[in-house]
Amino acid sequence: MIVNPYATSVDRKLRDLVLAALASRYSVEVADTTAPGDAHRLAAAAAAGATDLVATLGGDGTLNEAADALAGSRIPVYPLPGGSQNVFAKLLGLPSEIVDSTARLLDLADNWPLRRVDLGRVNGRVFTFAAGVGLDASVVEKVDSNPARKSRLKQWSYVQSGISVFLRSYALRRPRIVVECEAGELAAATVLVQNGENFTFAGSRPVTLCANVSLDSGSFAAALVTSGEPLRAGATALRIVGATAETGGKNGTTQLGPLTTLRLRSSDGKPLPLQVDGDFAGEHSSAEFTIAPGALTVLAPTRRA
Repeated sequence: MIVNPYATSVDRKLRDLVLAALASRYSVEVADTTAPGDAHRLAAAAAAGATDLVATLGGDGTLNEAADALAGSRIPVYPLPGGSQNVFAKLLGLPSEIVDSTARLLDLADNWPLRRVDLGRVNGRVFTFAAGVGLDASVVEKVDSNPARKSRLKQWSYVQSGISVFLRSYALRRPRIVVECEAGELAAATVLVQNGENFTFAGSRPVTLCANVSLDSGSFAAALVTSGEPLRAGATALRIVGATAETGGKNGTTQLGPLTTLRLRSSDGKPLPLQVDGDFAGEHSSAEFTIAPGALTVLAPTRRA
């Protein structure tokens, strides 16, 4: 069990309670992360040893690192929810409350259902459910810069940060992105890539930008906020960041997909902000998205349509 003690909903008491419960059915070795990259290192070490399962207790960022290390292996991962949104756990149909999720993990010891899901990849980083270039990435960067505020406000921290980022920079100096696709080249101010059924969640409410994509579809989809009128483009982007956008073309975006590759580049030489699974992943002059079908094994029943 890999624990991020700095995650939104994790503290020492919770960690110990979960560990005690799991020890009733499993032989558990627990390790805490202390810095970015630790979850990747710990999961890789587990994959090289006599391990049947890697469980993560943290947010989607902790799960992301573990998934990267376990990609292509037969060792499954189980995400115990300890973050602010726990999107990947919700997409798998697993409980988003820690007590219920721990109970589910105990129950799964009896039948051990394994499922293979896709992993997206962009510029060397994996993403399990979503990635983005533009306003949402800048918002994630701002939210991540104040963990205490993120823990206190949860999804509302994204709304407030989105408004702040838009008013201070996006409206006047929004990213200028060239999207290379089968239809040619398209201009955009924000590009959002969706690998699962939902882009994110606002609490329990799913936010779906693109239709006809799932964790095991072998493809991803993209929603483009075009770089036309700044206020209209900004309003669309803020609805997405604030989790009030509607599904598919009704949300004011241009839809692309299903896709197996997608390439973006800056049209004015300025670096583009990137986020993966809700974590800021730096600035890049270009971004190339690909998909690895069935690359990750998870301990979870297959969801029924």
